[in-house]
Amino acid sequence: MTESILITATIDAKQKRDVMTSDIPNAFVQTDVDKHKIGERIVMKIKGPMVDMLIEMAPEIYSDYVIEENGRKVLYVMILKALYGMLQSSLLYYNKFRKDIESIGFEVNPFDPCVANRIVNGKQHTVVWHVDDLKSSHVDPKVNDEFLKWLEEKYASDNVEKVKSVRGKRHDYLAMWLDFSEEGVLQIDMRPYVHSMIEDFSGTIGKSKQPWNEKLFRIDEKSNKLDEERAKEFHTFVMKGMFLCKRGRQDIQTGIAFLATRTNEPTKEDWNKLCKLMSYLKCTSEEVTRVEADDEARIYWWVDASFSVHRDMKSHTEAVMSLGKGVICSTSTKQKSNARSSTEAELIAMDDVISKILWTKRFLHHQGFKNVTTIIYRDNTSTMKLETNGRESASKRTRHLDIKYFYITDLVKRKEVQLEYCPTKLMMADYMTKPVIGTTFYKLKRMITNIHHD
Repeated sequence: MTESILITATIDAKQKRDVMTSDIPNAFVQTDVDKHKIGERIVMKIKGPMVDMLIEMAPEIYSDYVIEENGRKVLYVMILKALYGMLQSSLLYYNKFRKDIESIGFEVNPFDPCVANRIVNGKQHTVVWHVDDLKSSHVDPKVNDEFLKWLEEKYASDNVEKVKSVRGKRHDYLAMWLDFSEEGVLQIDMRPYVHSMIEDFSGTIGKSKQPWNEKLFRIDEKSNKLDEERAKEFHTFVMKGMFLCKRGRQDIQTGIAFLATRTNEPTKEDWNKLCKLMSYLKCTSEEVTRVEADDEARIYWWVDASFSVHRDMKSHTEAVMSLGKGVICSTSTKQKSNARSSTEAELIAMDDVISKILWTKRFLHHQGFKNVTTIIYRDNTSTMKLETNGRESASKRTRHLDIKYFYITDLVKRKEVQLEYCPTKLMMADYMTKPVIGTTFYKLKRMITNIHHD
Protein backbone atom coordinates (compact mmCIF):
# COMPACT_ATOMS: atom_id res chain seq x y z
CA MET A 1 0.00 0.00 0.00
CA THR A 2 1.15 3.51 -0.79
CA GLU A 3 0.28 4.59 2.76
CA SER A 4 2.66 1.97 4.20
CA ILE A 5 5.50 3.18 2.00
CA LEU A 6 5.01 6.83 2.97
CA ILE A 7 4.50 6.11 6.68
CA THR A 8 7.66 3.99 6.91
CA ALA A 9 9.63 6.51 4.85
CA THR A 10 8.50 9.33 7.17
CA ILE A 11 9.75 7.28 10.13
CA ASP A 12 13.01 6.66 8.23
CA ALA A 13 13.47 10.44 8.00
CA LYS A 14 12.54 11.01 11.65
CA GLN A 15 14.98 8.36 12.92
CA LYS A 16 17.72 9.35 10.44
CA ARG A 17 17.90 5.84 9.03
CA ASP A 18 20.14 4.73 6.21
CA VAL A 19 17.84 3.88 3.29
CA MET A 20 18.55 1.41 0.50
CA THR A 21 16.29 0.59 -2.45
CA SER A 22 16.89 -2.57 -4.45
CA ASP A 23 15.59 -4.44 -7.46
CA ILE A 24 15.71 -8.24 -7.51
CA PRO A 25 16.81 -9.38 -11.00
CA ASN A 26 14.67 -11.95 -12.83
CA ALA A 27 12.67 -12.44 -9.66
CA PHE A 28 9.93 -14.52 -11.25
CA VAL A 29 12.12 -16.96 -13.19
CA GLN A 30 14.08 -17.62 -10.00
CA THR A 31 10.84 -18.82 -8.42
CA ASP A 32 9.94 -22.50 -8.70
CA VAL A 33 6.49 -23.80 -9.56
CA ASP A 34 5.66 -26.94 -7.56
CA LYS A 35 4.79 -29.50 -10.25
CA HIS A 36 4.01 -32.19 -7.68
CA LYS A 37 1.55 -30.26 -5.51
CA ILE A 38 -2.08 -30.79 -6.49
CA GLY A 39 -3.60 -27.57 -7.76
CA GLU A 40 -0.22 -25.90 -8.28
CA ARG A 41 0.79 -27.59 -11.53
CA ILE A 42 0.69 -25.22 -14.53
CA VAL A 43 0.53 -26.42 -18.15
CA MET A 44 1.06 -24.02 -21.05
CA LYS A 45 -0.22 -24.59 -24.57
CA ILE A 46 2.12 -23.46 -27.35
CA LYS A 47 0.93 -23.32 -30.95
CA GLY A 48 1.78 -21.85 -34.32
CA PRO A 49 5.23 -20.51 -35.32
CA MET A 50 6.49 -20.72 -31.73
CA VAL A 51 6.38 -24.53 -31.96
CA ASP A 52 8.55 -24.47 -35.10
CA MET A 53 11.03 -22.14 -33.40
CA LEU A 54 11.38 -24.45 -30.38
CA ILE A 55 11.90 -27.51 -32.59
CA GLU A 56 14.56 -25.66 -34.59
CA MET A 57 16.34 -24.54 -31.41
CA ALA A 58 16.28 -27.91 -29.61
CA PRO A 59 14.81 -30.74 -31.70
CA GLU A 60 16.09 -33.37 -29.30
CA ILE A 61 13.96 -31.89 -26.51
CA TYR A 62 10.71 -30.92 -28.22
CA SER A 63 10.21 -32.97 -31.40
CA ASP A 64 8.78 -36.08 -29.74
CA TYR A 65 6.13 -34.09 -27.89
CA VAL A 66 4.58 -32.17 -30.79
CA ILE A 67 0.99 -33.15 -31.65
CA GLU A 68 -1.59 -31.90 -34.13
CA GLU A 69 -4.91 -30.27 -33.27
CA ASN A 70 -7.17 -29.16 -36.13
CA GLY A 71 -4.25 -29.41 -38.51
CA ARG A 72 -1.94 -27.20 -36.43
CA LYS A 73 1.17 -28.16 -34.48
CA VAL A 74 0.66 -27.92 -30.74
CA LEU A 75 3.03 -28.42 -27.83
CA TYR A 76 2.00 -28.77 -24.18
CA VAL A 77 4.71 -27.95 -21.65
CA MET A 78 4.76 -28.00 -17.87
CA ILE A 79 5.90 -24.72 -16.33
CA LEU A 80 8.71 -25.18 -13.81
CA LYS A 81 9.47 -21.48 -13.16
CA ALA A 82 7.20 -18.49 -12.61
CA LEU A 83 7.02 -16.51 -15.85
CA TYR A 84 6.18 -12.85 -16.44
CA GLY A 85 2.60 -12.61 -17.62
CA MET A 86 1.29 -15.53 -15.57
CA LEU A 87 -1.36 -14.59 -13.02
CA GLN A 88 0.22 -16.82 -10.38
CA SER A 89 3.76 -15.48 -10.74
CA SER A 90 3.45 -12.52 -8.36
CA LEU A 91 1.94 -14.69 -5.63
CA LEU A 92 4.53 -17.44 -6.12
CA TYR A 93 7.38 -14.94 -5.84
CA TYR A 94 5.75 -13.23 -2.85
CA ASN A 95 5.51 -16.54 -0.98
CA LYS A 96 9.14 -17.31 -1.79
CA PHE A 97 10.47 -13.89 -0.72
CA ARG A 98 8.38 -13.85 2.45
CA LYS A 99 9.64 -17.30 3.44
CA ASP A 100 13.22 -16.23 2.74
CA ILE A 101 13.15 -13.07 4.88
CA GLU A 102 11.28 -14.81 7.68
CA SER A 103 14.14 -17.32 7.76
CA ILE A 104 16.54 -14.52 8.81
CA GLY A 105 14.34 -13.16 11.59
CA PHE A 106 11.87 -10.79 9.92
CA GLU A 107 8.26 -10.67 11.09
CA VAL A 108 5.60 -9.55 8.62
CA ASN A 109 3.24 -6.78 9.72
CA PRO A 110 -0.27 -8.36 9.73
CA PHE A 111 -1.77 -5.06 8.57
CA ASP A 112 0.37 -4.98 5.44
CA PRO A 113 1.85 -8.29 4.25
CA CYS A 114 4.50 -6.43 2.25
CA VAL A 115 6.12 -4.81 5.30
CA ALA A 116 8.43 -6.76 7.61
CA ASN A 117 10.66 -5.90 10.57
CA ARG A 118 13.39 -7.39 12.71
CA ILE A 119 15.63 -6.06 15.45
CA VAL A 120 19.35 -5.77 14.67
CA ASN A 121 21.74 -4.39 17.29
CA GLY A 122 18.79 -3.14 19.32
CA LYS A 123 17.31 -1.11 16.45
CA GLN A 124 14.54 -1.84 13.99
CA HIS A 125 15.35 -3.02 10.48
CA THR A 126 12.37 -2.48 8.15
CA VAL A 127 11.84 -3.89 4.67
CA VAL A 128 8.97 -2.76 2.43
CA TRP A 129 8.52 -4.41 -0.95
CA HIS A 130 6.31 -4.37 -4.03
CA VAL A 131 6.88 -7.47 -6.17
CA ASP A 132 10.66 -7.28 -6.84
CA ASP A 133 11.26 -3.66 -5.74
CA LEU A 134 12.14 -3.18 -2.08
CA LYS A 135 13.14 -0.51 0.43
CA SER A 136 15.34 -1.39 3.39
CA SER A 137 16.12 0.95 6.30
CA HIS A 138 18.14 0.87 9.53
CA VAL A 139 20.02 3.51 11.51
CA ASP A 140 23.30 1.65 10.88
CA PRO A 141 24.41 1.57 7.20
CA LYS A 142 26.32 -1.65 7.90
CA VAL A 143 23.01 -3.47 8.41
CA ASN A 144 21.99 -2.54 4.87
CA ASP A 145 25.45 -3.64 3.66
CA GLU A 146 24.90 -7.07 5.17
CA PHE A 147 21.33 -7.27 3.90
CA LEU A 148 22.51 -6.47 0.38
CA LYS A 149 25.09 -9.26 0.62
CA TRP A 150 22.33 -11.64 1.68
CA LEU A 151 20.16 -10.55 -1.27
CA GLU A 152 23.03 -11.15 -3.69
CA GLU A 153 23.78 -14.57 -2.24
CA LYS A 154 20.12 -15.51 -2.40
CA TYR A 155 19.03 -14.00 -5.71
CA ALA A 156 22.12 -13.29 -7.82
CA SER A 157 24.12 -15.92 -9.68
CA ASP A 158 26.20 -16.44 -12.79
CA ASN A 159 22.99 -16.87 -14.78
CA VAL A 160 21.30 -13.62 -13.70
CA GLU A 161 22.24 -10.00 -13.12
CA LYS A 162 23.43 -8.66 -9.79
CA VAL A 163 20.94 -7.14 -7.40
CA LYS A 164 20.53 -3.49 -8.35
CA SER A 165 20.87 -1.29 -5.30
CA VAL A 166 20.75 2.47 -4.65
CA ARG A 167 22.09 4.17 -1.53
CA GLY A 168 22.07 7.81 -0.55
CA LYS A 169 19.47 10.50 0.07
CA ARG A 170 17.32 10.22 -3.09
CA HIS A 171 15.50 7.12 -4.27
CA ASP A 172 13.36 6.56 -7.35
CA TYR A 173 10.86 4.12 -5.90
CA LEU A 174 7.57 3.05 -7.51
CA ALA A 175 7.21 6.14 -9.74
CA MET A 176 7.99 8.65 -6.97
CA TRP A 177 11.20 10.14 -5.67
CA LEU A 178 11.71 9.74 -1.92
CA ASP A 179 14.15 12.47 -0.87
CA PHE A 180 15.81 12.37 2.57
CA SER A 181 18.33 15.16 1.92
CA GLU A 182 16.67 17.53 4.45
CA GLU A 183 17.25 16.23 7.98
CA GLY A 184 14.14 14.82 9.60
CA VAL A 185 12.02 15.48 6.50
CA LEU A 186 10.66 13.21 3.79
CA GLN A 187 10.22 15.04 0.50
CA ILE A 188 7.81 13.29 -1.87
CA ASP A 189 9.04 14.48 -5.24
CA MET A 190 6.59 13.92 -8.10
CA ARG A 191 8.04 16.55 -10.44
CA PRO A 192 9.04 14.15 -13.25
CA TYR A 193 5.54 12.66 -13.25
CA VAL A 194 3.92 16.11 -13.32
CA HIS A 195 6.19 17.22 -16.17
CA SER A 196 5.23 14.16 -18.24
CA MET A 197 1.51 14.82 -17.61
CA ILE A 198 1.86 18.41 -18.79
CA GLU A 199 3.82 17.36 -21.87
CA ASP A 200 1.29 14.69 -22.89
CA PHE A 201 -1.89 16.72 -22.32
CA SER A 202 -3.50 18.00 -25.54
CA GLY A 203 -5.80 20.55 -23.91
CA THR A 204 -5.18 24.24 -23.36
CA ILE A 205 -2.84 24.89 -20.45
CA GLY A 206 -2.76 28.44 -19.19
CA LYS A 207 -1.64 29.99 -15.91
CA SER A 208 -3.57 29.30 -12.73
CA LYS A 209 -2.36 29.49 -9.13
CA GLN A 210 -5.45 27.63 -7.93
CA PRO A 211 -6.70 24.28 -9.30
CA TRP A 212 -10.42 25.12 -9.33
CA ASN A 213 -12.99 27.85 -8.76
CA GLU A 214 -16.07 27.92 -6.55
CA LYS A 215 -18.15 26.23 -9.30
CA LEU A 216 -16.17 22.97 -9.24
CA PHE A 217 -19.08 20.83 -8.01
CA ARG A 218 -21.70 22.51 -10.20
CA ILE A 219 -22.87 20.74 -13.35
CA ASP A 220 -24.21 22.41 -16.49
CA GLU A 221 -26.75 20.00 -17.97
CA LYS A 222 -26.65 21.88 -21.28
CA SER A 223 -22.90 21.42 -21.79
CA ASN A 224 -22.06 19.28 -24.84
CA LYS A 225 -20.63 15.81 -24.33
CA LEU A 226 -17.04 15.21 -25.41
CA ASP A 227 -16.33 13.14 -28.51
CA GLU A 228 -14.99 9.60 -27.98
CA GLU A 229 -11.30 10.48 -28.42
CA ARG A 230 -11.37 13.46 -26.07
CA ALA A 231 -13.51 11.58 -23.53
CA LYS A 232 -10.86 8.85 -23.49
CA GLU A 233 -8.13 11.43 -22.86
CA PHE A 234 -10.25 12.99 -20.10
CA HIS A 235 -10.55 9.60 -18.41
CA THR A 236 -6.81 8.92 -18.79
CA PHE A 237 -5.74 12.20 -17.19
CA VAL A 238 -8.23 11.97 -14.34
CA MET A 239 -6.76 8.55 -13.53
CA LYS A 240 -3.23 9.97 -13.77
CA GLY A 241 -4.31 12.72 -11.41
CA MET A 242 -5.70 10.12 -9.02
CA PHE A 243 -2.32 8.35 -9.02
CA LEU A 244 -0.58 11.68 -8.42
CA CYS A 245 -2.78 12.91 -5.57
CA LYS A 246 -2.12 9.72 -3.62
CA ARG A 247 1.63 10.32 -3.88
CA GLY A 248 2.49 13.73 -2.56
CA ARG A 249 0.14 16.04 -4.46
CA GLN A 250 -2.92 15.96 -2.21
CA ASP A 251 -3.45 19.61 -3.12
CA ILE A 252 -5.31 18.50 -6.29
CA GLN A 253 -7.38 15.76 -4.66
CA THR A 254 -10.67 17.67 -4.36
CA GLY A 255 -10.71 18.39 -8.08
CA ILE A 256 -9.72 14.86 -9.02
CA ALA A 257 -12.34 13.39 -6.67
CA PHE A 258 -15.07 15.36 -8.44
CA LEU A 259 -13.80 14.77 -11.98
CA ALA A 260 -13.61 11.03 -11.26
CA THR A 261 -17.41 11.06 -10.92
CA ARG A 262 -17.66 12.51 -14.45
CA THR A 263 -15.66 9.96 -16.46
CA ASN A 264 -18.67 8.05 -17.86
CA GLU A 265 -20.06 10.92 -19.93
CA PRO A 266 -17.72 13.92 -19.58
CA THR A 267 -18.78 17.24 -21.05
CA LYS A 268 -17.03 20.33 -22.38
CA GLU A 269 -17.52 21.89 -18.94
CA ASP A 270 -15.72 18.96 -17.30
CA TRP A 271 -12.89 19.28 -19.83
CA ASN A 272 -12.49 22.97 -18.97
CA LYS A 273 -12.25 22.07 -15.27
CA LEU A 274 -9.55 19.52 -16.10
CA CYS A 275 -7.70 22.16 -18.14
CA LYS A 276 -7.74 24.53 -15.15
CA LEU A 277 -6.36 21.80 -12.89
CA MET A 278 -3.62 21.04 -15.44
CA SER A 279 -2.83 24.77 -15.64
CA TYR A 280 -2.41 24.77 -11.86
CA LEU A 281 -0.09 21.76 -12.08
CA LYS A 282 2.05 23.61 -14.61
CA CYS A 283 2.30 26.66 -12.34
CA THR A 284 3.23 24.45 -9.37
CA SER A 285 5.20 21.79 -11.24
CA GLU A 286 8.33 22.38 -9.14
CA GLU A 287 6.60 22.06 -5.76
CA VAL A 288 7.58 19.13 -3.55
CA THR A 289 5.52 18.07 -0.54
CA ARG A 290 7.44 17.87 2.75
CA VAL A 291 6.39 15.44 5.49
CA GLU A 292 7.69 15.35 9.08
CA ALA A 293 6.91 13.21 12.13
CA ASP A 294 6.72 14.85 15.55
CA ASP A 295 6.28 11.51 17.29
CA GLU A 296 6.11 8.13 15.56
CA ALA A 297 3.46 6.95 18.04
CA ARG A 298 1.13 9.92 17.61
CA ILE A 299 -1.32 10.10 14.69
CA TYR A 300 -3.36 13.15 13.76
CA TRP A 301 -6.54 12.94 11.67
CA TRP A 302 -8.79 15.75 10.46
CA VAL A 303 -12.24 14.54 9.40
CA ASP A 304 -14.89 16.77 7.84
CA ALA A 305 -17.92 16.77 5.53
CA SER A 306 -19.50 19.31 3.23
CA PHE A 307 -23.28 19.09 3.39
CA SER A 308 -25.38 18.58 0.25
CA VAL A 309 -22.81 19.96 -2.23
CA HIS A 310 -23.44 17.59 -5.13
CA ARG A 311 -26.15 17.83 -7.78
CA ASP A 312 -28.07 14.91 -6.25
CA MET A 313 -27.84 16.67 -2.85
CA LYS A 314 -25.37 14.16 -1.45
CA SER A 315 -22.60 15.37 0.83
CA HIS A 316 -18.82 15.03 0.50
CA THR A 317 -16.40 13.30 2.91
CA GLU A 318 -12.77 14.23 3.45
CA ALA A 319 -10.08 13.13 5.87
CA VAL A 320 -6.36 13.79 6.06
CA MET A 321 -3.68 12.15 8.20
CA SER A 322 -0.38 13.48 9.46
CA LEU A 323 2.34 12.39 11.85
CA GLY A 324 3.23 16.01 12.53
CA LYS A 325 3.67 18.30 9.54
CA GLY A 326 2.43 17.69 6.03
CA VAL A 327 -0.21 15.18 5.00
CA ILE A 328 0.81 11.55 4.42
CA CYS A 329 -2.51 10.17 3.24
CA SER A 330 -5.96 11.54 2.54
CA THR A 331 -9.35 10.63 1.15
CA SER A 332 -11.94 12.72 -0.65
CA THR A 333 -15.17 11.05 -1.73
CA LYS A 334 -18.83 11.62 -2.42
CA GLN A 335 -21.07 10.10 0.25
CA LYS A 336 -23.26 7.17 -0.78
CA SER A 337 -26.42 8.27 1.04
CA ASN A 338 -28.21 11.58 1.48
CA ALA A 339 -27.82 13.25 4.86
CA ARG A 340 -30.60 15.32 6.41
CA SER A 341 -28.29 17.77 8.18
CA SER A 342 -24.66 18.83 8.38
CA THR A 343 -24.36 16.96 11.70
CA GLU A 344 -25.56 13.76 10.05
CA ALA A 345 -23.21 14.31 7.10
CA GLU A 346 -20.26 14.60 9.48
CA LEU A 347 -21.27 11.44 11.32
CA ILE A 348 -21.45 9.61 7.99
CA ALA A 349 -18.02 11.03 7.12
CA MET A 350 -16.55 9.47 10.25
CA ASP A 351 -18.04 6.10 9.31
CA ASP A 352 -16.57 6.48 5.80
CA VAL A 353 -13.01 6.82 7.13
CA ILE A 354 -12.94 5.03 10.49
CA SER A 355 -11.58 1.80 8.98
CA LYS A 356 -8.58 3.69 7.57
CA ILE A 357 -8.06 5.47 10.90
CA LEU A 358 -7.97 2.14 12.73
CA TRP A 359 -5.76 0.57 10.07
CA THR A 360 -3.17 3.33 10.54
CA LYS A 361 -3.18 2.90 14.32
CA ARG A 362 -2.81 -0.87 14.14
CA PHE A 363 -0.22 -0.75 11.38
CA LEU A 364 1.99 1.52 13.52
CA HIS A 365 1.36 -0.66 16.58
CA HIS A 366 2.77 -3.64 14.69
CA GLN A 367 5.68 -1.50 13.54
CA GLY A 368 6.76 -1.53 17.16
CA PHE A 369 5.10 1.63 18.50
CA LYS A 370 3.04 0.06 21.26
CA ASN A 371 1.19 3.04 22.71
CA VAL A 372 -0.11 4.73 19.59
CA THR A 373 -2.28 7.77 20.29
CA THR A 374 -4.84 8.66 17.62
CA ILE A 375 -6.29 12.18 17.75
CA ILE A 376 -9.25 13.01 15.50
CA TYR A 377 -9.95 16.70 14.97
CA ARG A 378 -13.56 17.81 14.35
CA ASP A 379 -15.11 21.25 13.87
CA ASN A 380 -18.76 20.35 14.57
CA THR A 381 -19.56 20.21 18.29
CA SER A 382 -22.98 18.62 17.72
CA THR A 383 -21.36 15.75 15.87
CA MET A 384 -18.74 15.39 18.59
CA LYS A 385 -21.49 15.02 21.23
CA LEU A 386 -23.12 12.26 19.19
CA GLU A 387 -19.79 10.52 18.67
CA THR A 388 -18.91 10.75 22.37
CA ASN A 389 -22.28 9.89 23.92
CA GLY A 390 -23.92 7.82 21.20
CA ARG A 391 -27.71 7.78 20.93
CA GLU A 392 -28.02 9.51 24.30
CA SER A 393 -27.29 12.77 22.48
CA ALA A 394 -29.60 12.05 19.53
CA SER A 395 -32.32 14.59 18.75
CA LYS A 396 -35.38 14.43 16.53
CA ARG A 397 -33.14 15.07 13.53
CA THR A 398 -30.61 12.35 14.33
CA ARG A 399 -32.46 9.60 16.22
CA HIS A 400 -33.11 7.71 12.96
CA LEU A 401 -29.40 7.09 12.34
CA ASP A 402 -28.22 3.52 11.89
CA ILE A 403 -26.28 1.93 14.74
CA LYS A 404 -23.19 1.57 12.52
CA TYR A 405 -22.63 5.32 12.72
CA PHE A 406 -22.06 5.02 16.47
CA TYR A 407 -19.12 2.61 16.25
CA ILE A 408 -16.97 5.66 16.91
CA THR A 409 -18.64 5.92 20.36
CA ASP A 410 -17.28 2.50 21.33
CA LEU A 411 -13.80 3.51 20.18
CA VAL A 412 -13.91 6.70 22.25
CA LYS A 413 -15.07 4.80 25.34
CA ARG A 414 -12.29 2.22 24.87
CA LYS A 415 -9.83 5.12 24.47
CA GLU A 416 -8.65 3.82 21.10
CA VAL A 417 -9.16 7.30 19.67
CA GLN A 418 -9.45 10.82 21.08
CA LEU A 419 -11.80 13.47 19.73
CA GLU A 420 -10.61 17.07 19.87
CA TYR A 421 -12.27 20.24 18.67
CA CYS A 422 -10.62 22.14 15.85
CA PRO A 423 -11.76 25.60 14.67
CA THR A 424 -13.04 25.54 11.10
CA LYS A 425 -10.28 27.90 9.97
CA LEU A 426 -7.71 25.26 10.99
CA MET A 427 -9.65 22.26 9.68
CA MET A 428 -7.27 20.81 7.08
CA ALA A 429 -9.91 18.41 5.79
CA ASP A 430 -12.04 21.43 4.82
CA TYR A 431 -9.64 21.90 1.89
CA MET A 432 -10.96 18.73 0.28
CA THR A 433 -14.65 18.77 1.17
CA LYS A 434 -15.36 21.75 -1.06
CA PRO A 435 -13.52 23.95 -3.56
CA VAL A 436 -11.94 26.48 -1.21
CA ILE A 437 -10.38 29.49 -2.92
CA GLY A 438 -8.44 32.65 -2.12
CA THR A 439 -6.53 33.08 1.13
CA THR A 440 -8.22 30.04 2.71
CA PHE A 441 -6.90 27.90 -0.14
CA TYR A 442 -3.32 29.05 0.38
CA LYS A 443 -3.45 28.72 4.17
CA LEU A 444 -4.78 25.16 4.12
CA LYS A 445 -2.52 24.17 1.25
CA ARG A 446 0.54 25.23 3.26
CA MET A 447 -0.63 23.01 6.12
CA ILE A 448 -1.23 20.04 3.81
CA THR A 449 1.97 20.25 1.76
CA ASN A 450 4.23 21.77 4.45
CA ILE A 451 5.51 24.15 1.75
CA HIS A 452 5.80 27.65 3.14
CA HIS A 453 5.43 29.83 0.08
CA ASP A 454 2.62 30.72 -2.34
